[in-house]
Amino acid sequence: MPLSSAQQTIADCDKRFISVCAGRRFGKTHLAVRTLAKWAREPNKEVWYVAPSYRQAKMIAWKKLKKKLIDLRWVDKINEAELSILLKNGSTISLKGADSYDSLRGAGLDGLICDEAAVIDPEAWFEVLRPMLSDKQGKAMFITTPAGMNWYYDLHQNSQTDPDNWASFQYTTMDGGNVPLAEIEQAKKDLDERTFRQEYQATFETYSGRIYYAFNRSENVLVPKLEPRDYDVLHIGMDFNIDPMTAVVFVKKGDVLYVIDEIRMYSSNTQETVDEIYSRYPEAKKFVYPDPASKARKTSAGGATDLSILQNARLLVKVPNVHTPVRDRINAVNSRLCGSDGVRRLFISPTCKYTIEGLERHVYKEGTSQPEKGGNPDYSHQMDALGYCVDYLFPVRRNIDPEAMRPQRWGHALA
Repeated sequence: MPLSSAQQTIADCDKRFISVCAGRRFGKTHLAVRTLAKWAREPNKEVWYVAPSYRQAKMIAWKKLKKKLIDLRWVDKINEAELSILLKNGSTISLKGADSYDSLRGAGLDGLICDEAAVIDPEAWFEVLRPMLSDKQGKAMFITTPAGMNWYYDLHQNSQTDPDNWASFQYTTMDGGNVPLAEIEQAKKDLDERTFRQEYQATFETYSGRIYYAFNRSENVLVPKLEPRDYDVLHIGMDFNIDPMTAVVFVKKGDVLYVIDEIRMYSSNTQETVDEIYSRYPEAKKFVYPDPASKARKTSAGGATDLSILQNARLLVKVPNVHTPVRDRINAVNSRLCGSDGVRRLFISPTCKYTIEGLERHVYKEGTSQPEKGGNPDYSHQMDALGYCVDYLFPVRRNIDPEAMRPQRWGHALA
């Protein structure tokens, strides 16, 4: 059976690592078998197909793989017990299960396909399978229907930060051309909306109670096209916490903000964070928007307050007299991410991993309107640092005493 147009697009990709997120019955196994054969066509290659379990590997791909290779007349020997096929050119294709991934250690691989990757234990990839590709600089393809915004979701985004080595594809069931429209419409009636979107439209469904609902990775994450002079003035939101100290660095152009950098320092203090800022940006004019509690909080040695440390470092500090209500700060960020007019005015560089994760995954405490704090990872400090700056520059407030919110300015005269 020939490849569909969508499958052929994937098959023609020459990147070393390929992620394919697709709906049910897209033809993922057909694509996998064709790719295994393509890689094994060269002599003396070691190629693996890995499913979540050994049993799944046998059920999903074994018969189709054998038929494909027998039809091609490439087979020298089939080992039914080990689910491996030795080809006449010396290459071997083996089927494995990730349920006992420690037992897979040792072999060097020229090619690897992880089927239903989203439900494979991430340690199977990071601790075992990825190192096995290193000595031969082997290729890998991940084929799956999504399972929420888990480790595979993060992996699927690698094409944004490393486009030279990674490519990501996302197709619906309909794109595969294998399922009649009537069946898809029936599934839409049978399944709840979220399940249908995930299983048939291949969408990554977000966490329940997500705070920054206006954030959309495909639209808010981009490499900013800025001129060198745009970096002459920086705006930095900062939250004070020993583990971690956090800062988010912005460039402002008119009413648009670009997050260009983030700082996370564990077992650190305010002075060390200031030093890191100057190390990265020694020449730029730096406006800092800290937690209003910085006027009293002492997280550094010597009894100095966080605010006085910033002031003594000759940073341009902008801080209101009192905290903005948390809800208003969140609304300010959401309004920048996507306004009621549909325009997005807050963009994040793909290198700012923790800021992106926070926008996607920071949630409310169950049954409350309060952001979740603690946990591993804890996104609250990163989001606070982001929010202090955005809220100061573009506030969304209701019934606030203007005198109480008047900022205090420290350091050089403001531009």
